[in-house]
Amino acid sequence: MEKLKSTLPNILLSLTVICLVAGIALSAANKYTADAIARSKAAELQNAIKNVTPGFDNNPMEEQYKAAVTEGDSLIIYPAKKEGQPVGCAVESYTKKGFSGIIRVMVGFDTEGKLLNYSVLEHNETPGLGSKMEEWFRQDKNRRNIIGRNLKKGGLKVANDGGDVDAITAATISSRAFLDAINLAYSAYSGNTDATSGATGSVDADATSSATGTDTENKATENHSTK
Repeated sequence: MEKLKSTLPNILLSLTVICLVAGIALSAANKYTADAIARSKAAELQNAIKNVTPGFDNNPMEEQYKAAVTEGDSLIIYPAKKEGQPVGCAVESYTKKGFSGIIRVMVGFDTEGKLLNYSVLEHNETPGLGSKMEEWFRQDKNRRNIIGRNLKKGGLKVANDGGDVDAITAATISSRAFLDAINLAYSAYSGNTDATSGATGSVDADATSSATGTDTENKATENHSTK
């Protein structure tokens, strides 16, 4: 077979063929892995729901519904039932006020509104600082533990803001954001759009004008740790 001459038309033809083959290959790979990725995400959600709710025998993911929390925004609620009776629910919540952006959590409540557990689904907080949210807020030490709290009495706030929850050391911004997501989850669960009014909703990770001197030090510490 005669070798193609290195002319511009031949080079363009070769590049076109290569791009077409690569595109087809990538499309096939994406189609092949899409179902596996979807199954993996569904399994992750299912495990998170199990981790934060009492034992159930229904399929919360099939019975999920949305609850409005702010104008134009809503959260997904997964009802947990035992023999047809509600035993609690899991709420998929989030906040964009983390030190490094979005934080997504699954929060579980019983039928009385008591916070049963939480599972962090996604975050980009600083390792060793904000990332401690995974366990910090369920530790029985000082005023860290929020498990068992009933938010009917008001939203959760860090001590620096007059609340009774100890913030993660040197990561007050991350702590505020995490509690913001928890409060938002309760707002959706209870149908009370004012449930977050005394919480962290008014504090933005990018707006330090209302932060205390300690908050500024914490932000500087987090900045330093990421360099």
